[in-house]
Amino acid sequence: MELFYAYEVSGRYCRLDAEESGHCVRVLRHRAGDEVDVIDGRGTLYHCRLTQDSPKGAEAEILSQQAHWGAHPYRLTMGCCPTKNNDRFEWFVEKATELGVDCIVPLIGERSERKVYKTERALRIALSATKQSLKARIPEISEPVSVKDFLVMPGSDRASLKLIAYCFEDETHPRQSIRQVLEASGAREITVLIGPEGDFSPQEASLALDSGYIPVHLGASRLRTETAAVTAVEAVYLHFMQ
Repeated sequence: MELFYAYEVSGRYCRLDAEESGHCVRVLRHRAGDEVDVIDGRGTLYHCRLTQDSPKGAEAEILSQQAHWGAHPYRLTMGCCPTKNNDRFEWFVEKATELGVDCIVPLIGERSERKVYKTERALRIALSATKQSLKARIPEISEPVSVKDFLVMPGSDRASLKLIAYCFEDETHPRQSIRQVLEASGAREITVLIGPEGDFSPQEASLALDSGYIPVHLGASRLRTETAAVTAVEAVYLHFMQ
């Protein structure tokens, strides 16, 4: 199934940008009159007929539409510290999108090796992964924010289940497996925090606990940041999979 992304949906028509138009017309050789499937990035799939086959600005007439196409029955926000190797974080963005995530927040921690992160490329990767995995909603990629600012910003307490994967070195904060917590809670709005290569600082972890986050582990293996993040997304995905 070929999917195209429409940057504009107005009335009975969808319009593709230059990149999507070029792929549709030049690469796949679609012409006016061909029927194509288009997503709006907000959850709706449109079945359309191409009316203009310009490789710089294709346009299609909407024949039918389907809301919540490819949607999942939960809302997942992943707060994850970008890795020193940018390719690894981009791999996480791609795989998380394929599985099912609603918002990715690049966190800058006290121990982060990468203190600056630009979201432009991650947005393109998320779009490509959305189409590849047959979804109509592109996950939001937020601008980077410090861990402490994220924990206190308005709306950060929206999720009914808030989890932090942190390697507590004492027994005062026993960790449960993420699977156990998901099964016990029944929550459908979930936020998970994953730290940088050097983990969260004790101060960041303490602030998260004060903000209602539950300490969890992802199994016995010691995982890289991006692997831990994908494992957390997969745990949520498998929990809700029917």
